[in-house]
Amino acid sequence: MTLAKTFDIDINRKSLLMLLVLGILPNLIGAINLPTIWGFKIHLFQIVIFVSAAVYGPVGGMISGGLGSTYTAMMLGNPYIIIGNIILGTFTGILFRKGFNITLAVIVAYLIQLPFLWITNVYLVKMPSALVTKIVIALLVSNIFWAVIAKFSYPKIKEWVE
Repeated sequence: MTLAKTFDIDINRKSLLMLLVLGILPNLIGAINLPTIWGFKIHLFQIVIFVSAAVYGPVGGMISGGLGSTYTAMMLGNPYIIIGNIILGTFTGILFRKGFNITLAVIVAYLIQLPFLWITNVYLVKMPSALVTKIVIALLVSNIFWAVIAKFSYPKIKEWVE
């Protein structure tokens, strides 16, 4: 399988530049969290992972999820964040390529990521389970919200890179 077939778009300077941006951008917006009236924060970085997975497939989702969560993982001292976002991005890309709409692909990818997220945060990082429960809920809400937004934004980005 060629690199172009893996990404399912023409590999050119424009598409490689966009992939680089989608790999780095989550680090820049990862520090921004929006508080909600329900007591948890909505994260912003996921939209980039979802767009990358939709445009570039599982490899793009993996790159954006892994590279894009490096800053957050370093700041929180939790390297498992990188692996968790690689899982999220990769499976979103796989499921999207298998014909799932982006929102459903994100939800199922999140459900695949969820056991890893729970085990690493509760048992390896030693976070209280009540806090991890809040994080799980915040991520679910954030993921669904950004998946809906990604549904409308990824076609424009894909069109631009082609």
